Amino acid sequence: MSWQEIAAGVLVRRHDELDLTTGLVLGTGSAVVIDTGGDEVRGAGWAAEVRGITALPVQVVLTHAHFDHCFGTAAFRPAPVWAHAGFPAHLARTAEPQRARWSRHYRERGETALAAALESARPVEPDRLVRDGAELDLGDRRVRLHHLGPGHTDHDLVVEVPDAAVTFAGDLVEQGGPPDFEDADPLRWPTAVDRLLALAPEVVVPGHGTPVDAAFARAQREDLAALAALCSAVAAGSLPRAAAVARSPFPASTTTAALDRVR
Repeated sequence: MSWQEIAAGVLVRRHDELDLTTGLVLGTGSAVVIDTGGDEVRGAGWAAEVRGITALPVQVVLTHAHFDHCFGTAAFRPAPVWAHAGFPAHLARTAEPQRARWSRHYRERGETALAAALESARPVEPDRLVRDGAELDLGDRRVRLHHLGPGHTDHDLVVEVPDAAVTFAGDLVEQGGPPDFEDADPLRWPTAVDRLLALAPEVVVPGHGTPVDAAFARAQREDLAALAALCSAVAAGSLPRAAAVARSPFPASTTTAALDRVR
């Protein structure tokens, strides 16, 4: 794991597991933690790291309800927890399938400690729900939360730090690997990234991987738009699936997952 301060009082933490990237934004009166990790063991380690940097009261923002971003939240209680209004329903519907799938994955790889930690994790529901947006006062700076429409999920929440021109994108932007379409809206994802770019970030922090610039996010948006066009053509019957997979800017497995989301 490694820390990087990408602007004054704006830090990112790279985690070995799944190349997850979490965030910490410091103000004079409070701090914001962005995402909490995939289980309570990792969440507790992340919380301890945060406490090693600041004694300020913290608030937690969860970018979406995939386990790797939110199953560690219990370690941060009683901090208030912000998420999109669609988060609780998605968590209730998918928490146990996510747990079963990924604990099996870890056990098959011989990573029994990871599997056990995930199996015992208790997902926490947020107590501060956002529909379109909210603003958090940290004392000397404000942090803005935005729901930019469906993309990686139907409840993505991005975290903007306007005075630093930094935006934490969650999994709307990916650097560590191709985008994940398991719960995505492939046709509307490009528009969500357009709206993210309209915030004029100089640095975009992806949910996985290293921070990137706006040009990287714009290039990924173009790839997402190309894939959306292929999905639309297949759904309309004007392009065979195999041709769409061959023409896609993303790997075959990623493209197949996107095609499966468009009927």
